[in-house]
Amino acid sequence: GERPDLKDKVTVPDVLIQAHSASLGLTFYDGNAFPAEYRGDGFAAEHGSWNRATRTGYKVIRIRMKDGVPTGEYQDFMTGFVASDSDVWGRPVGVTVARDGALLVSEDGNGTIWRITH
Repeated sequence: GERPDLKDKVTVPDVLIQAHSASLGLTFYDGNAFPAEYRGDGFAAEHGSWNRATRTGYKVIRIRMKDGVPTGEYQDFMTGFVASDSDVWGRPVGVTVARDGALLVSEDGNGTIWRITH
């Protein structure tokens, strides 16, 4: 209401992700190790919030695509990094596709690289 002149200049995101989730790494799946429905989908490493009472992020999400365009939907793909609202054991940073089609996820909570296969 304060700036009606900006109303038509707002860009709505293709995928709405909770604030403070901190998407750091992103890749698009081009491998053959997962089912065909995964090809072209995006995978984002959500580093996570540190300054909230209830933690957000701390996971890898799969961003659904159709014909190269985001559908607006995403699903949790790799979770379990939050032990409690005051303790986590990992913070995903990067995600990439290995030569064999597996996903590799790095996290900087304890320096682990995870290899995910179907």
